[in-house]
Amino acid sequence: MAIIVEHDKRKHEILEKALDVFIEEGYENVTFQKIADRCGITRTTLYIYFKNKRDIFLWSIKQLLSELETAIMGIINNKSLNAETCFRAMLMKIVDSIEEHKKLFNVLLIYLIQLQKSGIDARERVVRRVIKLRHVMTDILIRGMKSGEFKQLNVKEVNALFYSLIEAAIFRLAVFTQKNTDAARTTFNLAVDGILNE
Repeated sequence: MAIIVEHDKRKHEILEKALDVFIEEGYENVTFQKIADRCGITRTTLYIYFKNKRDIFLWSIKQLLSELETAIMGIINNKSLNAETCFRAMLMKIVDSIEEHKKLFNVLLIYLIQLQKSGIDARERVVRRVIKLRHVMTDILIRGMKSGEFKQLNVKEVNALFYSLIEAAIFRLAVFTQKNTDAARTTFNLAVDGILNE
């Protein structure tokens, strides 16, 4: 059991340090050797944990999304919150995460552009990674409509609207390096106000 724990701990440490390398140098300039050097290990040791730099990068993204999903599920599972409060809290948590990891989102955008240029469907990759988030938003919207908090609207269209706002927030905060999250928070709150049942 201790070996598994140590392996997972070491893997997590590698991911954290590798993330710094990706952020500092950009995806295309990072090499397996640079990651190994940052971690203070040999490339051979690094191969025990990961196949290549792409594998490390994807694990970093998975780790970020997993942390965000855990935080969002904590909000969703709080039965004392009504649908409106739950939805707003979830959206604010997403803004917090974008702000906290804006450099990673910037690197991710460059990575996705490279995928697209090489003929790989980057959109399909993103959709697979955020499917759980989309389902959670749908569940909250349906809950709010059933309780009468939200207007009876097309759930798919409302979900698409909020997902587009999330993408816009990522773009503004990560790519344009907008320092203040107030505009994103205001936009989300206005959009939620728009679906409230008066």
